[in-house]
Amino acid sequence: MKKYDKKMENRLKRANGQLSGVLNMMDSGEECIDVVRQLTAVRSSLDSLIGLIVAENLKELLLDNEVTDKEEKLEQAIKLIVKK
Repeated sequence: MKKYDKKMENRLKRANGQLSGVLNMMDSGEECIDVVRQLTAVRSSLDSLIGLIVAENLKELLLDNEVTDKEEKLEQAIKLIVKK
């Protein structure tokens, strides 16, 4: 089972807080452009976290000599970060 470090958890918690803030903005009738800016910031934060998680897993994969299906796992990782 993969272990996720505290930095990853903190990033996700921050994004969760940002999403709560967006909901509050929408409830209070904030301008569309301000809501979209906040959503864009959340998306950027999540994209960065996804990249970090995939990179850490790739690093473990490449260093683990017991893994026999490295090519398949590399292809899966690439598909996670490259949208076709």
